[in-house]
Amino acid sequence: MLKSLFLTNRFFLLCATIILLFVVSFLLLPLFTIVLVLLILAVAVLIYDVFLIYGRDIQLEAKRQLPKILSLGDHNTIRIFISNQSGYPLQIDLVDELPFQLQERDFSKQFLIDPLTEKTVKYEVRPVERGEYLFGSINLFISSRIGLAQRRLIIPTEDKVPVYPSILQMKQFELKAFDRVTMQKGIKKIRRIGHSYEFEQIKNYVRGDDYRSINWKASSRRTALMVNQYEDERAQQVYSIIDKSRAMRMPFERLSLMDYAINTSLVISNIALQKHDKAGLITFSDKIGSTIKADSKTTQLNKILNALYKEKERPLEANYELLYYITRKLIRGRSLILLYTNFESNYALERVLPVLRKINKVHLLVVIFFENTEIRAFAEEEVSTLEDIYHQTVAQQFLSEKSQMVQKLNQYGIQAILTRPQDLSINTVNKYLELKSRGLI
Repeated sequence: MLKSLFLTNRFFLLCATIILLFVVSFLLLPLFTIVLVLLILAVAVLIYDVFLIYGRDIQLEAKRQLPKILSLGDHNTIRIFISNQSGYPLQIDLVDELPFQLQERDFSKQFLIDPLTEKTVKYEVRPVERGEYLFGSINLFISSRIGLAQRRLIIPTEDKVPVYPSILQMKQFELKAFDRVTMQKGIKKIRRIGHSYEFEQIKNYVRGDDYRSINWKASSRRTALMVNQYEDERAQQVYSIIDKSRAMRMPFERLSLMDYAINTSLVISNIALQKHDKAGLITFSDKIGSTIKADSKTTQLNKILNALYKEKERPLEANYELLYYITRKLIRGRSLILLYTNFESNYALERVLPVLRKINKVHLLVVIFFENTEIRAFAEEEVSTLEDIYHQTVAQQFLSEKSQMVQKLNQYGIQAILTRPQDLSINTVNKYLELKSRGLI
């Protein structure tokens, strides 16, 4: 019993008040008797409060509801259902034992639950690491309306749930990419250039059809306007290649660049498969990691998801010569390659540029690397001292160097995206849709 009994702040406040009154009673002797009576009453109330929270009538049940999987980098909702079968209201301080990966050490929820009722407590967690998360017991600190003492009630319920690359982002961008009238920020309307599409059928003209697609010969035979209908070219290979070397370990909003790339790879693979293209995956650092050949089978997305779930960062430099070798060996035919990596200097880019040019000769290569948002924020701050001006000038030179990298890649015919980590998925989907609409893949 003593191990589960706790005294509240209200109890210590009452004790401090009584002690203060005893001190005052040394000056006002008639007050001593009154304070002594108050002390006896306080002890009696405390005993009665303990009797209430340890009575046989206390019947509480708690159950945690978790999603089957948690999404990396997203806010996932957790629910706890608490049932009070007691005959009087209880004040509850709920402490859930969260997984150590979340690093939440002061999580608690306070609420009042009425007798013979059930209450649902909802909260959100944002996992920033992939892997298996263990939720421990549910701790209920019970107190009556008197509130001088608390009783800890432990509900032993352990739940394991895996954290996968963001399924929520995948679904969100799938809806945006296929909603042609969407006005939301992120998905651009791309103007189609010519007819780089496969012919599908001839159909009757309806208002809104492109008049440039009118088939005049068919119209003269049917004495009604007929138009050619085209569909996007299908079965193009789209490979996501993720650099998992130390250059991708830098965290932004507690999520590493590699994890941003993993979430985006899942998004773009899903959209490519929905558009009847073939999606594939390669990861590399000092050695080759996962290799999934591009395919459009129904099991392909699940295969990519499981491979991304198991990927680990490596603290070594990336071997681009090895990447070139695996692309020549694994990828057959011209493909779209989305390379997620990061360059912090022109020297780093110059070192791998010959390999990138070789890959771009065979495939359509898009190099995606990251803008340092913290340096950007620092470069835009107002400064007052000479030292701050010097530091800000260095930061602006760093940002300018990143822009020069994009220009250098474009100069050699390599598509490039310089993006904030938070905008990676949006910009990558836009680039894929743009290249597809231009008939480059």
